[in-house]
Amino acid sequence: MSNSLNNTQLEILKLFSYEQSEEDLQELKSLLVTYLSDKVVREADKAFEERNYTHAVFDKWKLEHFRNHN
Repeated sequence: MSNSLNNTQLEILKLFSYEQSEEDLQELKSLLVTYLSDKVVREADKAFEERNYTHAVFDKWKLEHFRNHN
């Protein structure tokens, strides 16, 4: 297992190389979470569009999920 940092980690370390207020840190965390969640949604939308999934597929998945967890 490698301990070296990837480019994203290095850039984040550069960004935080100076002291941040707690408020700034919270805002940056929020921005990162928003960015990553938007990215996940875009990727999911793309995958579902490519596979021509419909609302019926979601409904079926929901029923299967709840049936397996009750």
